[in-house]
Amino acid sequence: MLNLEAHQEDERALTRKIYEIFVKEGFVVIVSCLSPEPVCCHSREPAVVILVKLWSKYKVTNIPSLIFIEGSTGRIVSRNGHQIIRDDPLGTDFPWTPKSFGEVIAGSLIKNSGQIVDSSTLDGSYVGVYFSAHWCPPCRSLTRVLVETYRKIKEMGTKFEIVFVSADRSEDSYKQYFSEMPWEAVPYTDEARRSRLNWHYGIQGIPTLIILDQEGKIITRQGRPAVLNDVDCKEFPWHPKPVLELNESNAMQLNEGPSLVLFVDSDEEELEPAKQLIQPIAEKLFAEHKAKDEEPPLLFFVAGDDDMTDSIRDFTNLPESAPLLTILDMSQRAKFVKDVEEITPAIVEEFVMAYLKEKLKPEPI
Repeated sequence: MLNLEAHQEDERALTRKIYEIFVKEGFVVIVSCLSPEPVCCHSREPAVVILVKLWSKYKVTNIPSLIFIEGSTGRIVSRNGHQIIRDDPLGTDFPWTPKSFGEVIAGSLIKNSGQIVDSSTLDGSYVGVYFSAHWCPPCRSLTRVLVETYRKIKEMGTKFEIVFVSADRSEDSYKQYFSEMPWEAVPYTDEARRSRLNWHYGIQGIPTLIILDQEGKIITRQGRPAVLNDVDCKEFPWHPKPVLELNESNAMQLNEGPSLVLFVDSDEEELEPAKQLIQPIAEKLFAEHKAKDEEPPLLFFVAGDDDMTDSIRDFTNLPESAPLLTILDMSQRAKFVKDVEEITPAIVEEFVMAYLKEKLKPEPI
Protein backbone atom coordinates (compact mmCIF):
# COMPACT_ATOMS: atom_id res chain seq x y z
CA MET A 1 0.00 0.00 0.00
CA LEU A 2 1.50 3.32 -1.07
CA ASN A 3 0.17 6.68 0.10
CA LEU A 4 1.44 9.74 -1.71
CA GLU A 5 0.38 13.35 -1.83
CA ALA A 6 0.04 14.46 -5.42
CA HIS A 7 2.45 17.35 -4.97
CA GLN A 8 5.36 15.13 -3.87
CA GLU A 9 7.33 15.39 -7.09
CA ASP A 10 10.44 13.76 -5.65
CA GLU A 11 8.53 10.48 -5.12
CA ARG A 12 7.45 10.00 -8.74
CA ALA A 13 10.67 8.26 -9.70
CA LEU A 14 10.21 5.90 -6.76
CA THR A 15 6.65 5.17 -7.88
CA ARG A 16 7.86 4.29 -11.38
CA LYS A 17 10.41 1.84 -9.92
CA ILE A 18 7.72 0.20 -7.81
CA TYR A 19 5.42 -0.10 -10.80
CA GLU A 20 8.10 -1.68 -12.98
CA ILE A 21 9.01 -4.27 -10.33
CA PHE A 22 5.47 -5.26 -9.43
CA VAL A 23 4.07 -5.34 -12.97
CA LYS A 24 6.99 -7.53 -14.04
CA GLU A 25 6.06 -9.98 -11.26
CA GLY A 26 2.33 -9.83 -12.00
CA PHE A 27 1.32 -7.74 -9.00
CA VAL A 28 -0.93 -4.71 -8.72
CA VAL A 29 0.04 -1.50 -6.96
CA ILE A 30 -2.68 0.77 -5.58
CA VAL A 31 -1.64 4.38 -5.18
CA SER A 32 -3.74 6.81 -3.18
CA CYS A 33 -3.12 10.49 -3.78
CA LEU A 34 -5.71 11.59 -1.25
CA SER A 35 -4.41 13.84 1.49
CA PRO A 36 -4.56 12.32 5.00
CA GLU A 37 -6.75 15.07 6.35
CA PRO A 38 -9.04 14.12 9.23
CA VAL A 39 -12.15 12.36 7.94
CA CYS A 40 -14.79 10.41 9.83
CA CYS A 41 -15.48 6.75 9.16
CA HIS A 42 -19.21 7.43 8.69
CA SER A 43 -18.49 9.26 5.44
CA ARG A 44 -20.69 8.01 2.59
CA GLU A 45 -17.84 8.11 0.10
CA PRO A 46 -16.54 4.49 -0.21
CA ALA A 47 -13.06 5.52 -1.37
CA VAL A 48 -12.62 7.72 1.67
CA VAL A 49 -13.88 5.00 4.00
CA ILE A 50 -11.44 2.50 2.53
CA LEU A 51 -8.58 4.99 2.79
CA VAL A 52 -9.30 5.68 6.45
CA LYS A 53 -9.52 1.96 7.23
CA LEU A 54 -6.20 1.28 5.53
CA TRP A 55 -4.47 4.14 7.37
CA SER A 56 -5.83 2.85 10.67
CA LYS A 57 -5.21 -0.87 10.00
CA TYR A 58 -1.58 -0.38 9.01
CA LYS A 59 -0.96 2.45 11.52
CA VAL A 60 0.33 4.86 8.89
CA THR A 61 1.63 7.99 10.58
CA ASN A 62 3.46 9.69 7.72
CA ILE A 63 3.77 9.70 3.95
CA PRO A 64 5.05 8.37 1.65
CA SER A 65 4.41 4.97 3.20
CA LEU A 66 4.82 1.74 1.24
CA ILE A 67 3.76 -1.40 3.09
CA PHE A 68 4.33 -4.89 1.75
CA ILE A 69 1.86 -7.55 2.84
CA GLU A 70 1.31 -11.23 2.10
CA GLY A 71 -1.68 -11.42 -0.18
CA SER A 72 -2.84 -14.77 1.20
CA THR A 73 -2.70 -13.86 4.89
CA GLY A 74 -2.62 -10.06 5.02
CA ARG A 75 0.43 -10.21 7.28
CA ILE A 76 2.87 -7.35 7.01
CA VAL A 77 6.15 -8.22 5.30
CA SER A 78 7.67 -4.76 5.77
CA ARG A 79 6.55 -1.27 6.73
CA ASN A 80 9.55 0.38 5.08
CA GLY A 81 8.88 -0.57 1.48
CA HIS A 82 10.06 2.76 0.10
CA GLN A 83 13.47 2.19 1.67
CA ILE A 84 13.61 -1.35 0.29
CA ILE A 85 12.88 -0.05 -3.20
CA ARG A 86 15.67 2.51 -2.91
CA ASP A 87 18.11 -0.15 -1.70
CA ASP A 88 17.01 -2.72 -4.28
CA PRO A 89 15.71 -0.71 -7.28
CA LEU A 90 15.88 -3.72 -9.63
CA GLY A 91 13.89 -5.97 -7.34
CA THR A 92 16.70 -8.52 -7.14
CA ASP A 93 15.62 -9.76 -3.71
CA PHE A 94 11.88 -9.58 -4.40
CA PRO A 95 9.56 -10.42 -2.60
CA TRP A 96 11.74 -9.23 0.29
CA THR A 97 10.45 -11.83 2.75
CA PRO A 98 11.48 -11.24 6.37
CA LYS A 99 14.76 -12.72 7.54
CA SER A 100 15.87 -13.62 11.03
CA PHE A 101 17.82 -11.18 13.17
CA GLY A 102 20.88 -13.40 12.81
CA GLU A 103 20.69 -13.13 9.03
CA VAL A 104 20.16 -9.37 8.97
CA ILE A 105 22.86 -8.54 11.53
CA ALA A 106 25.41 -11.05 10.15
CA GLY A 107 28.87 -9.53 9.88
CA SER A 108 31.39 -7.65 11.97
CA LEU A 109 30.44 -5.36 14.84
CA ILE A 110 32.68 -2.75 16.40
CA LYS A 111 33.28 -1.49 19.94
CA ASN A 112 34.18 2.14 20.63
CA SER A 113 37.71 0.96 21.47
CA GLY A 114 38.05 -0.14 17.86
CA GLN A 115 37.86 -3.84 18.68
CA ILE A 116 36.09 -5.91 16.03
CA VAL A 117 33.79 -8.76 17.05
CA ASP A 118 31.60 -11.06 15.03
CA SER A 119 27.83 -10.79 15.29
CA SER A 120 27.74 -14.46 16.32
CA THR A 121 28.86 -13.31 19.80
CA LEU A 122 25.26 -12.13 20.26
CA ASP A 123 23.93 -15.69 20.11
CA GLY A 124 22.10 -16.67 23.28
CA SER A 125 21.86 -13.08 24.56
CA TYR A 126 19.02 -10.66 24.95
CA VAL A 127 19.70 -7.88 22.45
CA GLY A 128 18.64 -4.25 22.25
CA VAL A 129 18.77 -2.89 18.70
CA TYR A 130 19.23 0.83 19.18
CA PHE A 131 18.40 3.22 16.33
CA SER A 132 19.70 6.64 17.26
CA ALA A 133 21.74 9.66 16.17
CA HIS A 134 23.75 12.43 17.79
CA TRP A 135 21.81 15.21 16.04
CA CYS A 136 18.58 14.05 17.76
CA PRO A 137 18.14 15.57 21.29
CA PRO A 138 15.71 12.87 22.52
CA CYS A 139 18.25 10.28 21.38
CA ARG A 140 21.04 11.82 23.44
CA SER A 141 18.76 11.99 26.49
CA LEU A 142 17.81 8.34 26.13
CA THR A 143 21.43 7.29 25.59
CA ARG A 144 22.45 8.73 28.96
CA VAL A 145 19.77 6.67 30.72
CA LEU A 146 20.45 3.62 28.57
CA VAL A 147 24.14 3.55 29.51
CA GLU A 148 23.20 3.15 33.18
CA THR A 149 20.50 0.59 32.32
CA TYR A 150 23.02 -1.44 30.31
CA ARG A 151 25.51 -1.49 33.18
CA LYS A 152 22.86 -2.50 35.73
CA ILE A 153 21.64 -5.41 33.60
CA LYS A 154 25.21 -6.58 33.02
CA GLU A 155 25.88 -6.43 36.77
CA MET A 156 22.83 -8.66 37.29
CA GLY A 157 24.69 -11.35 35.35
CA THR A 158 22.18 -11.37 32.50
CA LYS A 159 23.45 -11.95 28.98
CA PHE A 160 22.48 -8.68 27.35
CA GLU A 161 24.00 -6.66 24.55
CA ILE A 162 23.04 -3.54 22.66
CA VAL A 163 23.77 -2.91 18.99
CA PHE A 164 23.84 0.73 17.91
CA VAL A 165 22.49 1.39 14.40
CA SER A 166 23.47 4.92 13.56
CA ALA A 167 21.36 7.48 11.74
CA ASP A 168 24.10 10.11 12.02
CA ARG A 169 24.74 12.35 9.05
CA SER A 170 28.51 12.02 9.06
CA GLU A 171 31.10 9.53 10.25
CA ASP A 172 32.67 12.12 12.54
CA SER A 173 29.33 12.68 14.28
CA TYR A 174 28.88 8.93 14.56
CA LYS A 175 32.32 8.47 16.14
CA GLN A 176 31.72 11.26 18.64
CA TYR A 177 28.35 9.81 19.66
CA PHE A 178 29.53 6.19 19.76
CA SER A 179 32.42 7.14 22.05
CA GLU A 180 29.80 7.59 24.82
CA MET A 181 28.43 4.06 24.41
CA PRO A 182 29.81 0.93 26.13
CA TRP A 183 28.15 -1.49 23.69
CA GLU A 184 28.63 -2.55 20.08
CA ALA A 185 27.66 -0.99 16.78
CA VAL A 186 27.20 -1.75 13.12
CA PRO A 187 30.15 0.02 11.43
CA TYR A 188 29.11 3.36 10.02
CA THR A 189 30.68 2.46 6.69
CA ASP A 190 28.37 -0.55 6.38
CA GLU A 191 25.49 1.54 5.09
CA ALA A 192 23.79 -1.44 3.43
CA ARG A 193 23.48 -3.36 6.69
CA ARG A 194 22.30 -0.30 8.61
CA SER A 195 19.66 0.23 5.95
CA ARG A 196 18.58 -3.42 6.05
CA LEU A 197 18.10 -3.24 9.81
CA ASN A 198 16.00 -0.11 9.43
CA TRP A 199 13.60 -1.62 6.93
CA HIS A 200 13.65 -5.03 8.62
CA TYR A 201 12.21 -3.46 11.78
CA GLY A 202 10.12 -0.81 10.02
CA ILE A 203 11.84 2.11 11.72
CA GLN A 204 9.91 5.34 11.18
CA GLY A 205 11.53 7.54 13.79
CA ILE A 206 14.31 7.77 16.34
CA PRO A 207 15.17 7.02 19.05
CA THR A 208 13.85 3.47 18.75
CA LEU A 209 15.00 0.63 20.99
CA ILE A 210 13.83 -2.86 20.07
CA ILE A 211 14.36 -5.63 22.61
CA LEU A 212 14.94 -9.16 21.29
CA ASP A 213 14.83 -12.44 23.17
CA GLN A 214 17.64 -14.99 23.18
CA GLU A 215 16.39 -16.42 19.90
CA GLY A 216 16.34 -13.05 18.16
CA LYS A 217 12.56 -12.62 18.28
CA ILE A 218 10.99 -9.32 19.23
CA ILE A 219 9.92 -8.96 22.87
CA THR A 220 8.96 -5.31 22.55
CA ARG A 221 9.35 -2.43 20.14
CA GLN A 222 8.78 -0.06 23.07
CA GLY A 223 12.21 -0.27 24.64
CA ARG A 224 12.40 3.48 25.08
CA PRO A 225 9.45 3.89 27.49
CA ALA A 226 10.36 0.57 29.12
CA VAL A 227 13.82 1.85 30.01
CA LEU A 228 12.56 5.24 31.19
CA ASN A 229 9.83 3.68 33.36
CA ASP A 230 12.03 0.99 34.93
CA VAL A 231 15.31 2.62 35.94
CA ASP A 232 16.08 -0.26 38.32
CA CYS A 233 15.57 -2.85 35.54
CA LYS A 234 13.28 -4.92 37.77
CA GLU A 235 11.00 -5.80 34.84
CA PHE A 236 13.71 -6.60 32.28
CA PRO A 237 13.34 -7.84 29.50
CA TRP A 238 10.15 -5.79 29.49
CA HIS A 239 7.55 -8.12 28.07
CA PRO A 240 4.56 -6.03 26.92
CA LYS A 241 1.79 -5.41 29.43
CA PRO A 242 -1.80 -5.51 28.20
CA VAL A 243 -2.63 -2.35 30.20
CA LEU A 244 -0.30 0.58 30.87
CA GLU A 245 -0.50 3.59 33.12
CA LEU A 246 -0.35 6.62 30.85
CA ASN A 247 2.62 8.84 31.64
CA GLU A 248 5.03 11.22 29.91
CA SER A 249 7.42 8.50 28.76
CA ASN A 250 4.81 6.31 27.07
CA ALA A 251 2.30 8.94 25.92
CA MET A 252 4.08 8.97 22.54
CA GLN A 253 2.51 5.56 21.91
CA LEU A 254 -0.85 7.28 21.47
CA ASN A 255 0.45 8.41 18.09
CA GLU A 256 1.22 4.86 16.96
CA GLY A 257 -2.31 3.58 16.60
CA PRO A 258 -5.81 3.54 18.10
CA SER A 259 -5.68 3.50 21.89
CA LEU A 260 -8.30 2.87 24.53
CA VAL A 261 -7.82 5.27 27.43
CA LEU A 262 -9.83 5.08 30.64
CA PHE A 263 -9.63 8.43 32.39
CA VAL A 264 -10.26 8.29 36.14
CA ASP A 265 -10.33 10.98 38.80
CA SER A 266 -7.64 9.52 41.05
CA ASP A 267 -3.99 9.65 41.87
CA GLU A 268 -1.36 7.10 40.87
CA GLU A 269 -1.94 4.82 43.87
CA GLU A 270 -5.60 4.33 42.96
CA LEU A 271 -5.09 3.39 39.29
CA GLU A 272 -4.94 -0.35 39.97
CA PRO A 273 -8.73 -0.79 40.31
CA ALA A 274 -9.13 1.05 37.00
CA LYS A 275 -6.68 -1.35 35.35
CA GLN A 276 -8.79 -4.29 36.46
CA LEU A 277 -11.76 -2.91 34.55
CA ILE A 278 -10.02 -3.10 31.19
CA GLN A 279 -7.61 -5.95 31.89
CA PRO A 280 -9.95 -8.78 30.72
CA ILE A 281 -10.61 -7.46 27.20
CA ALA A 282 -7.02 -6.25 26.84
CA GLU A 283 -5.63 -9.69 27.72
CA LYS A 284 -8.14 -11.35 25.40
CA LEU A 285 -7.14 -9.24 22.40
CA PHE A 286 -3.42 -9.55 23.15
CA ALA A 287 -3.69 -13.35 23.31
CA GLU A 288 -5.77 -13.63 20.14
CA HIS A 289 -3.41 -11.54 18.05
CA LYS A 290 -0.23 -12.95 19.55
CA ALA A 291 -1.39 -16.40 18.44
CA LYS A 292 -1.60 -15.02 14.90
CA ASP A 293 1.76 -13.24 15.23
CA GLU A 294 0.01 -9.90 14.83
CA GLU A 295 -0.04 -6.67 16.79
CA PRO A 296 -3.26 -6.03 18.74
CA PRO A 297 -5.66 -3.56 17.11
CA LEU A 298 -5.73 -1.40 20.25
CA LEU A 299 -3.38 -0.25 22.97
CA PHE A 300 -4.85 0.04 26.47
CA PHE A 301 -4.14 2.75 29.03
CA VAL A 302 -5.48 4.09 32.30
CA ALA A 303 -4.92 7.77 33.02
CA GLY A 304 -5.13 9.53 36.36
CA ASP A 305 -5.53 13.19 37.20
CA ASP A 306 -2.38 15.14 36.38
CA ASP A 307 -1.08 17.91 34.13
CA MET A 308 -0.24 15.56 31.27
CA THR A 309 -3.68 14.01 31.32
CA ASP A 310 -5.23 17.48 31.36
CA SER A 311 -3.18 18.34 28.27
CA ILE A 312 -4.44 15.25 26.44
CA ARG A 313 -8.02 16.07 27.40
CA ASP A 314 -7.58 19.63 26.14
CA PHE A 315 -5.92 18.54 22.89
CA THR A 316 -8.62 15.97 22.12
CA ASN A 317 -11.45 18.20 23.42
CA LEU A 318 -12.71 15.58 25.85
CA PRO A 319 -15.24 16.33 28.59
CA GLU A 320 -13.96 16.75 32.14
CA SER A 321 -16.07 13.91 33.52
CA ALA A 322 -14.57 10.86 35.19
CA PRO A 323 -14.59 7.97 34.75
CA LEU A 324 -14.47 8.49 30.99
CA LEU A 325 -13.94 5.66 28.52
CA THR A 326 -12.44 6.66 25.19
CA ILE A 327 -10.73 5.33 22.10
CA LEU A 328 -8.33 7.87 20.58
CA ASP A 329 -7.04 7.52 17.02
CA MET A 330 -4.54 10.34 16.73
CA SER A 331 -3.45 9.52 13.17
CA GLN A 332 -7.05 9.93 11.98
CA ARG A 333 -7.81 12.70 14.49
CA ALA A 334 -10.87 10.75 15.58
CA LYS A 335 -12.22 9.84 18.99
CA PHE A 336 -14.91 7.56 20.36
CA VAL A 337 -16.35 8.40 23.77
CA LYS A 338 -18.37 6.43 26.34
CA ASP A 339 -19.46 8.78 29.09
CA VAL A 340 -21.39 6.84 31.74
CA GLU A 341 -21.58 7.07 35.52
CA GLU A 342 -20.12 3.60 36.13
CA ILE A 343 -17.59 1.61 34.09
CA THR A 344 -17.63 -2.18 34.32
CA PRO A 345 -15.59 -4.85 32.46
CA ALA A 346 -18.74 -5.73 30.50
CA ILE A 347 -19.21 -2.10 29.39
CA VAL A 348 -15.56 -1.91 28.34
CA GLU A 349 -15.81 -5.12 26.29
CA GLU A 350 -19.04 -3.99 24.64
CA PHE A 351 -17.42 -0.65 23.74
CA VAL A 352 -14.29 -2.31 22.31
CA MET A 353 -16.20 -4.89 20.28
CA ALA A 354 -18.48 -2.20 18.85
CA TYR A 355 -15.39 -0.25 17.80
CA LEU A 356 -13.74 -3.26 16.18
CA LYS A 357 -16.97 -4.04 14.29
CA GLU A 358 -17.09 -0.38 13.15
CA LYS A 359 -20.40 0.26 14.82
CA LEU A 360 -19.30 3.42 16.65
CA LYS A 361 -19.61 6.88 15.19
CA PRO A 362 -16.36 8.84 15.47
CA GLU A 363 -16.07 12.44 16.59
CA PRO A 364 -13.30 14.69 15.25
CA ILE A 365 -10.38 15.60 17.48
